[in-house]
Amino acid sequence: MRVHVTELLNGDQLSNDTFNVYGLHVLSKGTILNGHEISKLFQHQIDYVNIEERANNEPSARTLESTVNPKWLPTVQPIYENAVKKFEELYNKVHDEGTIAEEEVSSIVESLLNNLRLERDVVSMLLLLNTKDDYTYQHSVQVGMLSYYLATWVGYSNDESIQIGKAGFLHDIGKCQIDEQIINKPGKLTEAEYEEVKKHTLYGYEIISNSLNEPYLAIGALQHHERNDGTGYPKGITGDQIHPIAKIIAVVDIYSAMISKRVYQEERDLLFVLKELYKLSFNELDPLTAHTFIKHMMPNFIGKKIELVSGEVGIIVMTHPTEFFRPLVQVDDQFIDMTLERNYEIKHVYI
Repeated sequence: MRVHVTELLNGDQLSNDTFNVYGLHVLSKGTILNGHEISKLFQHQIDYVNIEERANNEPSARTLESTVNPKWLPTVQPIYENAVKKFEELYNKVHDEGTIAEEEVSSIVESLLNNLRLERDVVSMLLLLNTKDDYTYQHSVQVGMLSYYLATWVGYSNDESIQIGKAGFLHDIGKCQIDEQIINKPGKLTEAEYEEVKKHTLYGYEIISNSLNEPYLAIGALQHHERNDGTGYPKGITGDQIHPIAKIIAVVDIYSAMISKRVYQEERDLLFVLKELYKLSFNELDPLTAHTFIKHMMPNFIGKKIELVSGEVGIIVMTHPTEFFRPLVQVDDQFIDMTLERNYEIKHVYI
């Protein structure tokens, strides 16, 4: 069947090879279409494609309901929960013994990444897996996952990215040396408590340095709270003094913290979180690293339901490679290119 690209659904399958107007091969026959592939068709200005017939009970066009289809959730959730549980065990063991076994870290991280690295919809995946329980452990697992993804996006090899994932996984391990009442305090910390929490970077560096011959892991723990403008800790270093690995962890650490459901905080709107990261990229965060993260996260919003400030409801059809927060959206039968029509603003994205 021949359909316009705006009517494609996640899961549609191409029945023919697809070429752009210049004869460049874009997608092969048999390709399963999801957000990434549909965006590619838009980018090549392809209007119509041929797809295999859909089952009778499937809609013939996009609807304005959330397009998240967590068909992978029953498979992924136990893997994620097992990683959180294993990290809790590792955390408690390090608390008691003060050392880390490299094989334990590798076993947890590599098992998790082997199962999750092909899941493109990182936005939905983390939100659907996220719970209010075990924040410290979940946060470390999420930062490990996201550090791996971001490392691949900025150009590290897969093996290097796995090591950087491990660094993200262990970035907060020093917190096992901080009083639990301070770590789990639901309200604002006193100045003295905050100064104590800041020491987790030093504790983590010491634990990892004494346990593992992996400089990526130790430097990630030490510097992930350093900031480009010198406002971070523990040393207040700036710019190129901060290791690139720490810059990666800094970005995803903030992202994971802001989307997390904590006892005293409901998760924030995802677009709001990415906009906050964008603001921070002009002073505190490394701009290239932060912008790369945002650029690769935004396509995950393709197909997601949105509410505009005007009250109109639609879906994101295509994202822009540089104007991250001004996508092409569909409202009823109208397509709005927000890079051209500047009076439109997105109020909320439904995940």
